[in-house]
Amino acid sequence: MKIASIIGARPQFIKAALISKELRKEHDEIIIHTGQHYDDELSKIFFDSLNIPKPDYNLGVDSSSHGIQTGKMLIGIEELLLKEKPDLVLVYGDTNSTLAGALASVKLHISVGHVEAGLRSFDRSMPEEINRILTDHMSDLLFAPTETAVANLKKEGITNGVHLTGDVMYDALLHNIKIAEESKILEQFNIEPKQYLLITVHRQSNTDDAENLSNILEALSEIEEKVIFPIHPRTKKFIDIHGLKRKIKGNAVLTKPIGYLDFLWLEKNAKKILTDSGGIQKEAYILKVPCITLRENTEWIETIEDGWNVLVGADKKEIIENVNEFAPKTKQRNVFGDGKASKKIVDIITSFTKL
Repeated sequence: MKIASIIGARPQFIKAALISKELRKEHDEIIIHTGQHYDDELSKIFFDSLNIPKPDYNLGVDSSSHGIQTGKMLIGIEELLLKEKPDLVLVYGDTNSTLAGALASVKLHISVGHVEAGLRSFDRSMPEEINRILTDHMSDLLFAPTETAVANLKKEGITNGVHLTGDVMYDALLHNIKIAEESKILEQFNIEPKQYLLITVHRQSNTDDAENLSNILEALSEIEEKVIFPIHPRTKKFIDIHGLKRKIKGNAVLTKPIGYLDFLWLEKNAKKILTDSGGIQKEAYILKVPCITLRENTEWIETIEDGWNVLVGADKKEIIENVNEFAPKTKQRNVFGDGKASKKIVDIITSFTKL
């Protein structure tokens, strides 16, 4: 059978790596890269480090408003689906690439599989939340990473085609952390394990809002510990737009985006992680690193319930207090599966396409 995998952003590259490897044992796969992460530092380095097959197509849709970006993707994906005529389209996560891929497919009566279905932050002001909800309601196969995700789908009346598979990112982390041990990234930054903080910021609610971004940067400037800050192109752009470069001082070390394996090693060895990324919250939990989330909500509620993640938004005082005081006191649960989600997903796809 022919499967079209649609990807466009860093977390999707990571999820697709193991699934593509499994898919190609039994199926023909074409990879459509939307170009949502158009910068080589956010795209090419992940393909290279994770040995993801080279995309068959790259739409080259770069950064723009949500409507323009999604519209361009929709047009480009539809043309390719009409040309390739896949039996199933596989989409990942909650980006504009996800929504455009699902919408183009259902309009052409092509079945859709959604990897990471059922996640909800219950905040519809987040573009990602709208993308998740709409994609789930269009999908034929819904691969839920957790029991919470399955329950969320059931509440919305979605039960057909739902499969509890475990989390693909958990598979990827288990596989890649062993390879990441060879990383020399700590030596490059001249840092010791558990002697630094790691921060990432990229969400629209933080970057586009001058006050929020300023609060985060001011908090970093007052933190006494060393902070490693791989800076997302979007964040760099808005630091310049808002005129906030002067806010970056103290122990913060800004650097270009870092490859997945090196970043994974930075995560594992960090004292604490500060982030507004959903995937990094989850990776921190799995790696047993306390996480301070720069958002008001999270789709990974299990990390909060188990006491390994705390929500602080962009509140400067809360950020500083939790950097100094937050310490998990509970044991973690095994909520993300058994590390075999990729194989389970492909087995389900194989059974589905044979019907």
